[in-house]
Amino acid sequence: MRARRIVCTAPLRDDTDRMHRSLCCLCLSLLALLCVACSPPPPAPLEQQVYIWQRQWQPTHRQVLAQTKSDFTTLRVLALQFHPKAGWAKAYPDLRQLIADGRPVVMVIRLDGQLPQPDQTQILSRTASLLAEWQASGVNLQGVEIDHDCASVRLPAYTDLLAALRSALPANLALSITALPTWLNSPHLEALLRQVDSSVLQVHAVNDPRDGLFDPQQAQRWADAYGKRSAKPFLLALPAYGVAVIGTSGQVESEAPLDVRGSRRELHADPQQVANLLSTLEERRPEKLRGIIWFRLPLPGDRRAWPLATLQAVMHGQPLSASITVDVKQAGPLRELTLMSNGNRDVGLPARVSLAGSHCEAADAVADYRLEQGENGPVFVRKQPARLAAGQRQALGWARCSLFDQGAIHVSP
Repeated sequence: MRARRIVCTAPLRDDTDRMHRSLCCLCLSLLALLCVACSPPPPAPLEQQVYIWQRQWQPTHRQVLAQTKSDFTTLRVLALQFHPKAGWAKAYPDLRQLIADGRPVVMVIRLDGQLPQPDQTQILSRTASLLAEWQASGVNLQGVEIDHDCASVRLPAYTDLLAALRSALPANLALSITALPTWLNSPHLEALLRQVDSSVLQVHAVNDPRDGLFDPQQAQRWADAYGKRSAKPFLLALPAYGVAVIGTSGQVESEAPLDVRGSRRELHADPQQVANLLSTLEERRPEKLRGIIWFRLPLPGDRRAWPLATLQAVMHGQPLSASITVDVKQAGPLRELTLMSNGNRDVGLPARVSLAGSHCEAADAVADYRLEQGENGPVFVRKQPARLAAGQRQALGWARCSLFDQGAIHVSP
């Protein structure tokens, strides 16, 4: 609230009136200043954290961590997974990189939601072993997160596990969990949340993947409802990736390819939709919401994660833009044609690229395109819809032309 300028315009009759008016104006000015001083300060910006979800770290982790040093305040690092069929699987993050990076780290332990009954003894033992290893190495460890997507009917047993884990953890380490929107219908949610210091509400990939990966309107409703149920701070896990649904089985392929036959339907979280949700959250923030956690840290070669440029643009509220141009490399009469994605978000491959007015004796298409012969020259026609990530290149084909005018390349959306 801005202080208003007080102007007194009543006619003056004598010195007493002047004194009364001056006192009146002084009191009103002081009241206006007090109103400004007493108005609540604006809320702090939402904190930005990120999940690092690769079980085997690569040299590119160092590069991306350096590039995001000022973007993410905390790193949530996958450390251990358990699946009823596969058993325990340890992740191998590069602890030396985490130490050199210096940012606070949260160790994440993933317990599959199909786990019929958590084995407290094993979970506590393995957690203690990992904690000892990470703390002895010098990692800036701030907490432990349990990621367990159990059914709502199993929340009482999960509450018992968390109570035992909280008692076993050092007092200086925070305990957090991921939470599902379906738990909002459970009367056991409050008891569960009393066992932890904070929670992470997951609003992506929580429904049947065939229904879509992310719905921003539904995510906002879930966040509002969760904020009213949680007495503790919480963060919102938002998607920065895509998946493929295989055939009619509903199996989901993410960053690691599955050895499963069948057609793949690509789903992706639209960056503009996520950006719009962030804007809404800033304007109408749910109670107890303290920050955003992005899934997942994008590495070069992770074909289903957003490029880093896209994630950074969404995080910082920058406009999203995309376009495709055709790069031509010439070796004598031979031209190699490459599609280039410009901007900071993905873009659909053009339906047609024609070389109108070019005198081309031969040409061929590659990858997602087939060649047709138009009235004015070769035409590269897209076989099926596909997308090109920000900053990526993809071969289109080649043409052997005695006369070639680069201005005659026409790209049709």
